Amino acid sequence: MAGEAVCPSAGCRFAWTDFAGQKFTIMSLYLLVFLGTLAISLLASARVKSLYHRYSQIGASSRATGAQVAAAILQRAGIGDVEIVAADGFLGDHYDPLHKRLVLSQQNYQSDSLAAIGVAAHECGHALQHQQGYAPLNLRMAAVGATQFASQVVMWLPMLFWFTHIITPYTGLALMAAGWGVIMLFNLVTLPVEFDASNRAKHILAEMGFVGTPAEMDGVRKVLDAAGWTYVAAFVTSLVYMLYYLLPLLTGRSRD
Repeated sequence: MAGEAVCPSAGCRFAWTDFAGQKFTIMSLYLLVFLGTLAISLLASARVKSLYHRYSQIGASSRATGAQVAAAILQRAGIGDVEIVAADGFLGDHYDPLHKRLVLSQQNYQSDSLAAIGVAAHECGHALQHQQGYAPLNLRMAAVGATQFASQVVMWLPMLFWFTHIITPYTGLALMAAGWGVIMLFNLVTLPVEFDASNRAKHILAEMGFVGTPAEMDGVRKVLDAAGWTYVAAFVTSLVYMLYYLLPLLTGRSRD
């Protein structure tokens, strides 16, 4: 038989079966990790979109647009060097500390909805952090370059290993664990930055009268809290991947 010609001994057949079984287990575990973390990310993203859509249909009693809210908050804080601009894209709102720009999506820039003013106030929270030298924000800004490099490593290294085998499994696991470790730490530092910005937004909107009722504040809170959980999902995902590559190094299985 063909199988006997290639591997005539029972010991050889057993070794091949054991190797194939280990490879199948590793691939199954990787698939489980991938699908599990993907599910967490998709659920968090879906919740944000659902709540954003709901509260983007409800106008705030103040009738102020996202751009007007942002301008008022920055003026109140004495921040005159931050430009407020509108940009295309869905939920692409962000604060750019390097160029001192507060970027709002077209919908949030022009809309007076609870979702729009909540997002605008959240981005202003980042501008306030920058003004006050908020330590986690400064740390995150300093880590951007290393995180971008680590993201490239974890993206291309697996393909480099599978197609060229120019690095050993141990080295590959070490590099992947280090790359995901950098990303995990970046995501960890991001958590206080994002939750602090949301807390600032809630307090400022109430203090300045942009939300007039408990029901309006509840809508803003739901949108911002849901957005915060997407950052939690990103942290959990990076932590799981780091452990996936790190544990074989700690247990010695990478040298088998």
